[in-house]
Amino acid sequence: MRIEAQPAFVLHATPYRESSLLVELMTRDHGRIGLVARGVRGPRKQSLRAALQPLQAVLVDYVQRGDLGTLSRAEAAAPMPMPVGDALLAGLYASELLLRLAPRGDALPEAFDRFAETLVALAEAPAHTAWTLRRFERDLIGILGYGLPLDCDADGAPLEPGARYRLDPERGPLRERQAQVRSVTGAALLALDADTEPGTQDLRELRDALRGVIAHHLGPRPLRSWGLLGEFARLRPPAS
Repeated sequence: MRIEAQPAFVLHATPYRESSLLVELMTRDHGRIGLVARGVRGPRKQSLRAALQPLQAVLVDYVQRGDLGTLSRAEAAAPMPMPVGDALLAGLYASELLLRLAPRGDALPEAFDRFAETLVALAEAPAHTAWTLRRFERDLIGILGYGLPLDCDADGAPLEPGARYRLDPERGPLRERQAQVRSVTGAALLALDADTEPGTQDLRELRDALRGVIAHHLGPRPLRSWGLLGEFARLRPPAS
């Protein structure tokens, strides 16, 4: 099957043999795909290699045979803002999340659109990076069929803002008598459900609660970006 001028985002690229790359892309109409980009590491292919950097928006032509296709052309799509600094790390995290959770070959146009919106939000509003990521995690989990109720507990009772809950990956919020590891307030879950950015403490609790859900669906191998984000946080000088 030959595909032409397909909008895509580069999720990951790794060297392959002497002069090629293995590239993972999130396409608009064909979901996540893996392609071999042959001969792109030579000096005459610098522009093509530049287009295949992570988070780049590209238009690609390729031939799909089985699980791994062959790239025939890639060029930069319409320019879009690129996150920098901590927001860039957040973008790489969102990219790895798609890479690990989205199955190959399943058309997921909503996930493609949400990833594009997330990269723009990270670039244009870096002060709200944590909230941007929580919204992307929430939406991606839902798109992939793992969505959980965020306005009621696992038994259908409305959440109480002052109560604490554990976000069970299969059932949803479970009421807890006291704060536990990765527990979160009802107020934080209700804010996430209403798409209203909560305070700093609630954002931290949402991060930990959603990480538990994501880890459940990832299986035994965690995301590499979790370790990188933690390391950068430790190395960052304290605020004055």
